[in-house]
Amino acid sequence: MKISYNWLKQFIKIDRTPEETGELLTDLGLEVEGIHTFQSVKGGLKGVVIGEVLTCEQHENADRLKVTRVDIGNGEPVQIVCGAPNVAAGQKVPVATVGTTLYDETGTPWEIKKSKIRGESSHGMICAEDELGLGKSHDGIMIMNKELVPGTPVAKLFEIEDDHIFEIGLTPNRADAMSHWGVARDLKAGFQQQGDIQELITPSVSSFHVDSRNLRIPVKIHNADLVPRYCGITLSDIKIAESPKWLQNRLKAIGITPKNNVVDVTNYVMHELGQPLHAFDAAKIAGNEIHVKTLPAGTKFITLDEVERELHEEDLMICDTEKPLAIAGVFGGTGSGVSDETTSLFIESAYFNPVTVRKTAKRHGLNTDASFRYERGIDPNITDYAIKRAALLIQELAGGTVTSDIDDYYSKKIEDFPVFLTYDKINSLVGQNLDRETIKSILTSLEIRVNNVTETGMGLTIPPYRVDVKREADVIEEILRVYGYNNIEFGEKINASVANSTRFEDYKLQNLIADQLTGQGFFETMANSLTTPMHAALSEQLKEEHSVKMLNPLSQDLSVLRQSLLFSGLEAVSYNLNRKRNDLKFFEFGKTYHQFDSGKLENKHLSIFISGNRASESWNNPLKKSDFFYLKGVLTTVLERLGISDLKSSPVKSDVFSEGMILSFNKTRLVEFGVIKKKILKNFDIEQEVLFADFRWDEVIAIAKEQSMKFREISKFQPVRRDFALLLDNSVSFEDIYHIAFKTEQNLLKNVNLFDVYEGNNLPEGKKSYAVSFILQDEKKTLTDKQIDKIMNKLQQNFEKQLGAELR
Repeated sequence: MKISYNWLKQFIKIDRTPEETGELLTDLGLEVEGIHTFQSVKGGLKGVVIGEVLTCEQHENADRLKVTRVDIGNGEPVQIVCGAPNVAAGQKVPVATVGTTLYDETGTPWEIKKSKIRGESSHGMICAEDELGLGKSHDGIMIMNKELVPGTPVAKLFEIEDDHIFEIGLTPNRADAMSHWGVARDLKAGFQQQGDIQELITPSVSSFHVDSRNLRIPVKIHNADLVPRYCGITLSDIKIAESPKWLQNRLKAIGITPKNNVVDVTNYVMHELGQPLHAFDAAKIAGNEIHVKTLPAGTKFITLDEVERELHEEDLMICDTEKPLAIAGVFGGTGSGVSDETTSLFIESAYFNPVTVRKTAKRHGLNTDASFRYERGIDPNITDYAIKRAALLIQELAGGTVTSDIDDYYSKKIEDFPVFLTYDKINSLVGQNLDRETIKSILTSLEIRVNNVTETGMGLTIPPYRVDVKREADVIEEILRVYGYNNIEFGEKINASVANSTRFEDYKLQNLIADQLTGQGFFETMANSLTTPMHAALSEQLKEEHSVKMLNPLSQDLSVLRQSLLFSGLEAVSYNLNRKRNDLKFFEFGKTYHQFDSGKLENKHLSIFISGNRASESWNNPLKKSDFFYLKGVLTTVLERLGISDLKSSPVKSDVFSEGMILSFNKTRLVEFGVIKKKILKNFDIEQEVLFADFRWDEVIAIAKEQSMKFREISKFQPVRRDFALLLDNSVSFEDIYHIAFKTEQNLLKNVNLFDVYEGNNLPEGKKSYAVSFILQDEKKTLTDKQIDKIMNKLQQNFEKQLGAELR
């Protein structure tokens, strides 16, 4: 939000620098993110002086150029080559001297330098009004008053305004500060706390009066809950024209482009008082009536930006007897706005339901200055005051007469809000005892009325424009921000509490696994839980009716909570691939959300994504592509780190995997993983293979809590390795060999590893060869050959008997 320093000084006397004022605003909770300068004429016409043309002769080498000698007040006339057709001797003209910086229409600077033009030297430039930023004309140079003295700075002759603009990062709860009046109100409280008693200078509307009553446009409110208050008035015999410079400068300073005197007044009052206004051309209101109501869904309406919009049945509209005129509190329409031919006006000043405006604005993707204020909550008590202020300004700038009374529809007054504030609560939250008179003074400066004072506290009433102050704690926050957080003393005693928690707390296990994965080269991602409902259509396992929908979505792409971590992860993969990062390892701890008939369900997951090569290319590290088995190894180490072993693998039935598996403990599924199907990757413009794993983190934690860690010394006796080359049916998996081996020898067998697989020539059809290693170790003594041979023979027999294996 932009706030003008000069504009603020119309409401309150400020004898501090802009920087000091900005610091106070920040201390008051209106954080000033930056201060920049504004000049109504960029550059401030610095270096431009009045010159007198002493002589003007035709340029010898150019028909359209003149060579002039100009007195610029420094005692030495200068020669300037000028191409303007109206330059002549005896004129007083604006001269940009050498070294002056001027700005073009786009704000790009250019410097006046000594030059030679067609052989003649030129020491400056005689300027047209568009070159100085004083107008748009370029028909010729500006001719100034003959009484002016050469050398007089041109800046003194024009109303050039220098201003400082505060960029305030307004938080959504501070709806009361969405105007210059609101910011000045806070400054008043801040000054008073520092001993500088100030009064707000409120714009007077005492001269407002009704000239006649010959153009009354009655208003009908169809739903008082959506329109608690609505004011309307008409003005006739106005003349649309350009706004005066002072008004244009006020609007330009805060980034608003002036339109005409009527529209500029409505914008001015909105930023001055915080009350949005809308001006309708009264001649375009059919039936001479205003109806504030909703319209059937699907009704077409063209807004001021010439976009045809399809209305929702809950959109509140301003209508006449035939058609909609504007979206209430959001945007006007093309058919009812003020134009150059407008001679009569209907001015609207209203208080619309904030939730209705918010939903409508988001539904249509509109974010206007009016909706910004309405949806946060404005002051319902200044509606009539603002319309009087606007009417007086329009009469001042556009002429005309007020031709109706103010129709003020206020079905149920919005009352002040009562709060009882206890001293004990203040002291406990603040941490020190504040002086009671200081508290009362601060509250009074914030226009919070103190109705009664007791030994225990104060009875207060909060004005309705303070929509964020409803509780005792809110009032204390108001007291603190004005009192100054920096003025709160530090206590000498620091209290701390230590919570008793086990090593199986979710965050501890999450950090443990996160450290392990990052050590393996993974990067943690954090995706938005909000996503598009279109993702549910990518998998038959996800149902659109199970989506948890947002009541007030920011956009259609962020309208539901995700049912799977897969698609938000693929968006991250696609984003990186599009930026030439092809070797990816991601993991994310996140939640999924589902809406079932029995209620809403929220589950914690750990997702892992791998794509590309296992490691970056290096002279001593040949490229090796990540594959299904690499992913399985990563998953196994994660579970083993949590003490979960003896896992069972089984095929997965999922339409997102071209090949996949499930790792289970007993009968509990812990993780599903595999290779993502290409048709799903295509939706994210991903061409290379992506591996994905989805841990059911809640189940993993529950099982991890049941596992016990055992520690033992490392044996000093050496392990022994023996290998088998087994000829097996293609249907036999390494997992079968693994389980049979450990069932055969449970004491001395420490590890079983598959180190080679061969399928091809010289093998019977339907057969494959596995090279398997077995690690044997007795932790108490050295194994003998007899013991080793006995175990290996027993393993061979069981493989032959149970798997039909043959030794090669």
